[in-house]
Amino acid sequence: MMAGLPATARARRSPAAIAASAPANSQAGRRAADRSFLALCLGITSLTVVILAVLLITIWNDGHGRLSWDFLTNFASRKPAEAGVKASLWGSIWVCAICALSALPIGVGTAIYLEEFSRRSRLTSFIKLNIANLAGVPSIVYGILGLTAFARLFGMASADSPITLGNPESFFYLQLPFGHGVLAGGLTLMLVVLPIIIVSSQEALRSVPRSLRTGSLALGATQWQTTWNITLPASIPMIMTGAILAMSRAIGEAAPVLVLGVPLFIRSTPTNLMSDFTVLPLQIFNWAGRPQAEFHELAAAAIIVLLAVLLTFNAIAVVLRHRLQRAAG
Repeated sequence: MMAGLPATARARRSPAAIAASAPANSQAGRRAADRSFLALCLGITSLTVVILAVLLITIWNDGHGRLSWDFLTNFASRKPAEAGVKASLWGSIWVCAICALSALPIGVGTAIYLEEFSRRSRLTSFIKLNIANLAGVPSIVYGILGLTAFARLFGMASADSPITLGNPESFFYLQLPFGHGVLAGGLTLMLVVLPIIIVSSQEALRSVPRSLRTGSLALGATQWQTTWNITLPASIPMIMTGAILAMSRAIGEAAPVLVLGVPLFIRSTPTNLMSDFTVLPLQIFNWAGRPQAEFHELAAAAIIVLLAVLLTFNAIAVVLRHRLQRAAG
């Protein structure tokens, strides 16, 4: 009995009392380690912010003089004074719109099925593991997959004599295989961002408390009604955050689009899903690779335009997220 009293007394001591009874040297060492780690994190963060600020300032100094309405409305040209980003700007808008309209429903739907409806099994765990691994695959691999699946349709139809539907000059025109049009580019970028959207949507659904689902089911709601009315509205803000990050990656991708055989020089804007196109990252790559300083200034101006488009898309997504969050609340 006497031997057990000290153990009982120690078990009843509060954490503050235990910390106070620790040797002074031990407390000082832990505090020094905490402060050192905090200083290291602040230093790395500050260095990252400084590097980013230097890059942005350099790009602005090099490219702001080229920004004008003519720069936005002119096509690319071999003469720097007449060159613009009209074709690549509209190409990026078309491709990102197709990517968002295809990737978001498929990604969110897949996450809902895996988290809310699928049975827990080894097969489900294997699928989730592979989806998470796909998020780290280099984008050029998806470009090769898009070239095979969308541009060439696995070789099932000849690119020289495609199957067509509609008038090539009208908006409602489709051909198989898709070739090098904006539809193939948007679907290829969909492959790039789809794993990111699925993983982020799964995490958003997992963050919803289990008690909300249990309460809904206890009141007589079906699994689908619980998912649609309870789980999905509560997870929309985090899903939109993942979608913003995914589309931010899509708009800056050049490698998968380049693999499709997209031309670097084009003087037209898309009129339908099969139209030829180019995107801002490819135009920037083209101008940055030229030896003339004037084209380097054009590349910097195009980067500013790309950042503006990216921030605009992100702002729209943030506004939608806040409105959906208010509606859910």
